[in-house]
Amino acid sequence: MNLLHANDRLGEYPGSYYAATAAPLAPFAPLTGAARADICIIGGGYTGLSAALHLAERGLSVILLEAHRVGFGASGRNGGQVGTGQRLDQQTLEDMLGPHLARQLWSLGEEAKALVQDLITRHAMPVTFHPGIAHACRTQAEVRDYHQNAEKLARDYGYAQITPLDAAGLARLIGSKTYVGGDIDRGAGHLHPLNYAIGLAQAAARAGAVLHERSEVLRIEHGPKVNVHTAQGQVTVDQLILACNGYLGNLDGAVATKVMPINSYIIATEPLGARATEIIAEPVAVTDTKFVNNYWRLSEDGRLLFGGAETYGYRFTDVEKAVTKPMLRVYPQLAGTKIDYAWGGTLAITVNRLPCFTRPHPNVLSASGYSGYGVAMAGMAGKVLAEAVAGQAGRFDLLASLPQRRFPGGAALRSPLLVLAMTWYAMRDRLSL
Repeated sequence: MNLLHANDRLGEYPGSYYAATAAPLAPFAPLTGAARADICIIGGGYTGLSAALHLAERGLSVILLEAHRVGFGASGRNGGQVGTGQRLDQQTLEDMLGPHLARQLWSLGEEAKALVQDLITRHAMPVTFHPGIAHACRTQAEVRDYHQNAEKLARDYGYAQITPLDAAGLARLIGSKTYVGGDIDRGAGHLHPLNYAIGLAQAAARAGAVLHERSEVLRIEHGPKVNVHTAQGQVTVDQLILACNGYLGNLDGAVATKVMPINSYIIATEPLGARATEIIAEPVAVTDTKFVNNYWRLSEDGRLLFGGAETYGYRFTDVEKAVTKPMLRVYPQLAGTKIDYAWGGTLAITVNRLPCFTRPHPNVLSASGYSGYGVAMAGMAGKVLAEAVAGQAGRFDLLASLPQRRFPGGAALRSPLLVLAMTWYAMRDRLSL
């Protein structure tokens, strides 16, 4: 079964709060007939759209193929959090990669956040960046780790945007006594993810990129020229970019062994009115420290958008049931509150939670596996991919040098083995180990 069609209607956004409040975007025509370009990009999420924009701005001819609508996948369904750094903290990166490479990754992460805000402003996108992400810890050991991380970032990286919070300070901010402390990162932020994707698509099209929706890629012929086939057309290009993330399917087996699709879920309550500031006192986003973490924020019209739970097969679970349960653990005062929207989406993770940049063929580039940090890093990946296509491959090669292990058993066995591992971690979450 193909994840592109397992849970969604062809060419339609899911029934999410984001789709219901999306900026208008007329459909882009499907690919028909034969076409020629310098570069073809497969995938119309943040990675592909950012690459299309940056390549078009360099004067290259670009054709982007999206199976459904731009922003259809994780880019239009996620929690909207624009986090600081990488999925792993700087101390872990220093221990794993050494201080020099860890610092380079820090700089890329900071540039990634700045890029989001710059693109929104420069292209007058229909989206607002809201500063602030709070981290909610379940144990005193986690609180110590987060406070030490804030100290390290201020001391070693000059990043003084994080304020440690004790239990009372966190409870005042997030309206819940479930956690024992944490921090607030004022340099991170959150946004409407689908409108950001739509803004990227509009900017790429204005820059000269040709976007085709409802153009699922069925087959790729590799060689000195790459031929990309859809049901109704074919594109011949010098270089190809795979920007498919969790929806890669069987387009490239080498990438698939290193990048695992998983499903995550979000619900949106009815507007909370005056209760909204009792839930979150400031317009910040929140994420907790569970291995399968909960993440939440208020929408601009005062709904609680709450994400959590993961599954590892093709079909989505009963979203409202799966996510309401952890929401009520955090906010029991919301019992009986109506849920207006419930949706799922597929993202991608890697074994070590570092993004996977690779060149599976001499004229093919791929970037994916952002492991929950894709809102900032995927847009940055598009810029780095564009640099590499234009002959400036230094930053791509840096990211491609990051260690990436294959999932045990390769593409065929990665899902069953991951289910076993995640079941263990879910049990640890429940027992607070």
